[in-house]
Amino acid sequence: MELFPAADDDSWELIKRFIAGCDYYVVIVGGRYGSPGPTRKSYTEMEYDYAVEAGLPVLAFLHGDAGSIPASKTEAGDEGKAALRAFREKIESARHAKYWTHYKELPGQVALGMSSLMKIRPRVGWVRADQVADESAAQEIVRLRKKIEELETHITDTEIAAPTGTEGLAQGEETIPIHFHFRADGSYVDGQAEFSWNNILSILGPILIVRSSEIDLKNKLCEAFCNRWRDTRKLQVYGATIRDEDFQRIKLQLRALGLMQEIKDQPKKPGYAVMWTLTPYGDRVMTQIAAIRSAAKA
Repeated sequence: MELFPAADDDSWELIKRFIAGCDYYVVIVGGRYGSPGPTRKSYTEMEYDYAVEAGLPVLAFLHGDAGSIPASKTEAGDEGKAALRAFREKIESARHAKYWTHYKELPGQVALGMSSLMKIRPRVGWVRADQVADESAAQEIVRLRKKIEELETHITDTEIAAPTGTEGLAQGEETIPIHFHFRADGSYVDGQAEFSWNNILSILGPILIVRSSEIDLKNKLCEAFCNRWRDTRKLQVYGATIRDEDFQRIKLQLRALGLMQEIKDQPKKPGYAVMWTLTPYGDRVMTQIAAIRSAAKA
């Protein structure tokens, strides 16, 4: 009671208001019944009864060995002892009580009991009045959350779909001639090979999954050209370089088709390589055309 502020209300009204503002009620019973209130019940039992009537979740901790409590901390009269015994029986008959024999056990038992009870019977908790949203604010929050979800879904759908206006662009199995300068039979010569746009994407896609520089992309195309020339003409090819004009056309077309994009978070320093990656749509297309099909279902 020393913790309660001064108030005009009598003690019991103050206690009831205090309990009504709580989410849980914990009663700890030792060797004393407690100070009697107006009805001759102790304030502790009155508090307990009020908490139960108010529907608060209750945790009860009873001393498990009353005979070991020093006489100075127990009820001296028979009336007090009888009242304490009846109070304990009321608690035990109404709920499963926990028992303790030394005060050092109580912190752990109460902590475990509260943790379990809060999971089983979660309560509202306490919020400052000036932080509680009114009904209109709550409805607006719900509306905005729904709008955000709709926009996120739209963005996701847009990212994995072909950009508008690409229907008339060369793509898929349409081909483009790519020119290379290379060394074969001891001398440098020029040659070309036809690559479809799907073929180009399947060549560059795997290294674009994370990020690649333009030099990486050029080297990959040159490697594919050397392999093709070797396989079709049985001729070793070395030191191939792609015509820059052709590479720029390929880069522009892949961007226009929405398959590849520049990584914008790179630091802009002199001589720093521009990095490229697949778009979500490019990743989907690349996976479809480059994945190995099952021979059993062909």
